[in-house]
Amino acid sequence: MSSVTHQHDPSPSPALTEREAMHREVAPGEIAAGVVIGRASEYFDFFVYGIASVLVFPSVFFPFVRQLDGLLLSFTIFSFAFIARPFGTALFMAIQHRWGRSIKLTAALFVLGTATAGMAFLPGFDTLGRTSIVLLALLRILQGIALGGSWDGLPSLLALNAPPHRRGWYSMLGQLGAPIGFLIAGSLFLFLRVTLEFDEFLDWGWRYPFYVAFAINVVALFARLRLVVTREYTELLDEGELEPINPVALLRAQGYNLFIGAFAALASYALFHLVTVFPLSWVALHETQDISSVLIVQIAGAGIAMAATIASGLIADRIGRRTTLALMAVLIAIFSLFAPYLMDGGPARQDMFILIGFGLLGLSYGQAAGAVTANFDARFRYTGAALTSDFAWLFGAAFAPLVALGLSVEFGLVAVSGYLLSGAVCTLLALWFNRKMEARD
Repeated sequence: MSSVTHQHDPSPSPALTEREAMHREVAPGEIAAGVVIGRASEYFDFFVYGIASVLVFPSVFFPFVRQLDGLLLSFTIFSFAFIARPFGTALFMAIQHRWGRSIKLTAALFVLGTATAGMAFLPGFDTLGRTSIVLLALLRILQGIALGGSWDGLPSLLALNAPPHRRGWYSMLGQLGAPIGFLIAGSLFLFLRVTLEFDEFLDWGWRYPFYVAFAINVVALFARLRLVVTREYTELLDEGELEPINPVALLRAQGYNLFIGAFAALASYALFHLVTVFPLSWVALHETQDISSVLIVQIAGAGIAMAATIASGLIADRIGRRTTLALMAVLIAIFSLFAPYLMDGGPARQDMFILIGFGLLGLSYGQAAGAVTANFDARFRYTGAALTSDFAWLFGAAFAPLVALGLSVEFGLVAVSGYLLSGAVCTLLALWFNRKMEARD
C-alpha cells in the first residue's frame, strides 16, 4: 500500500520538477528560430552558387566552349556537392561521436564558409587555365561535405517537442530557410547586375555574394551554438536519443526507411531547381527576356513560396503531413504537363511557370522534411533524418538543372515534364509503400 501513499504525495519529485522546468525553458519556438537561421544560411550559400552557375561560371571558367556546353559543365560541378553530402554526414557524425556536437558544428560551418569564400578569390580560366576548374570542383565538393556535416539535429528536436496537433506547422518553419535564402541571394545578384557594367560584374562583382556568404555563416554559427551547447538543449537531445550512430548500422537495421523517406519527398526536390536555376539557364541560352527581369520574377516567387510554406503548415495540421505531400505530388504532376507550353512561350508564360512553380514548391517543400522519419527507431532518428535529407537532395535535385537543360535542348521541353512527373510518381509510390509497411508492422 506504500505505493498508493506515494502516488498521492502532494510534493513533486525534484527530478520531475527539474525536467518540467527544462521543457518550459526550451520552447519549440526558440528551437524553430535556430532552425530557420541555420537553414537560411545554408540555402543562401547554395543559391549563390546556383545563380552564379548560370550568370558567371560559363564565362569565367568555361570560356573555351560554346554557351550551352559551358552551362552543362557548370551544372556538372553543381552536382558534386550533393554527391559529397552523404559522405560529409558520415564523416562529421564520427567527429561528433569523438569530440562533441559543438566541435562538429563549428568545423562544418568553418569548412562551408571557407569553401564558399574561397570561390570568391578563385581566378578564372584566363588566369589559371584548367587548374581554376579543378579548384572550383574541389571547393564545391568541400561545400557538400560541410553541408552534410552541418546537421545539428534541431529539426528532429523540434519535431519531438512540438505539440502533436501542430507538427505540420513546426515542421514547415525550418523549410522557410529555402525561400528566405533564395530571396536574399537573388536580390543581391540582381542589385549587382543592374548597378554594375557587365564587364565589372564578371570581373569582380559576382564575387561579393560569396564574401557575404562567409559573414552569414559566422552569424548562423553563433546562433546555432547558442542552442546546441547549452545544458538544456543537450539534455533534450540526449533525452530524445538524438545522437549519431554508425551509418552502416543504420543501413543494415532500417535502410528501407532511409530510401522511403528520400523518395517520399522527391516531387518537392525535383521541382526545387527547376523553378530556381533551370529557368535562368533556359532564358540565358535562348535570350527570350532579360536575365534581370527573370531574377525580379523569381524574387517575387520566393515571396510566394514563403507564404505557401506557411500555408503548408496549416494544411498539414488539418489533413496530415503525408496526405499533404501526396496531394502536392498530384498537383506537381498536373503542373508538369503544362511546363512545355509555359517555358516555350514568351516572357509572360515563362513568368507564370516560375510563379506557379514557386507556389507549388512552398506547399510541397514545406512538409518535405521528416514526414516519414518518425518511422526510424529513436536511436536511429538523428542519423536517419540527416541521411534521408542527403539522399532526397541527391536523387531529386542534384542533377535536375543538368538533365533538364541537356534533354530539353536535345528533345524539347517535354523533358522537364518527364523529370517532374517521375518525381511525383516516386513520391506517391513511396508514400503508398510506407503506408503498407506501417499496416504490416
